[in-house]
Amino acid sequence: FPAFYRRSTGIPVDRRYDSIVELAAAVRLHLSLGLDTGVLVANPIPVADEMASDLYDVAIRTALADADSRGIRGRAVTPFLLDRLHAVTGGESVRANLALLRHNAHVAAALAVAGV
Repeated sequence: FPAFYRRSTGIPVDRRYDSIVELAAAVRLHLSLGLDTGVLVANPIPVADEMASDLYDVAIRTALADADSRGIRGRAVTPFLLDRLHAVTGGESVRANLALLRHNAHVAAALAVAGV
């Protein structure tokens, strides 16, 4: 399972599709079952845009520790972490996030073209 800034968290997934054609077929099949459940497409950041692991590890540990020490909880956590990651990485987290956003849009468009 990918992280925002890294291609993998080390958490396994139960299905993986490496082509849009296979992914689209799986999504169509799932939706045709009428289960009233959704599909989560966890799209990893492109290799070239992945944040360096040492920078990511320091930044996420720092941001989480800062949130904990300041008592940041609930819906305030995400904006706080994004702000801290931006500061700690010198903007690298924003660059990586924008690359992931573009890649997600590309995959979503490809799925739409494939009829999902």
